[in-house]
Amino acid sequence: MGGESLIATILIGAVAGWLAGLIVKGFGYGLFGNIIIGIVGAFVASLVLPAIGVSFGSGIISAIIHSTIGAVILLFLVKLIKSG
Repeated sequence: MGGESLIATILIGAVAGWLAGLIVKGFGYGLFGNIIIGIVGAFVASLVLPAIGVSFGSGIISAIIHSTIGAVILLFLVKLIKSG
């Protein structure tokens, strides 16, 4: 992975994690936590969304949307596990 790709991944992960934290109330993990949540969320979304036939195209905005959806799914599951 090149330097530009790494920086883009970190920035997209940070934005997606931050947005997911706003959507799923009660979660605030700071900058590093948001980056990790966003990156893991992108992985989750890459497994879930194609299985149900959802595609957002390409580009940075679609990557943020994709990662945010995955991060929301991840945070929702974590919230379910913690409360149950």
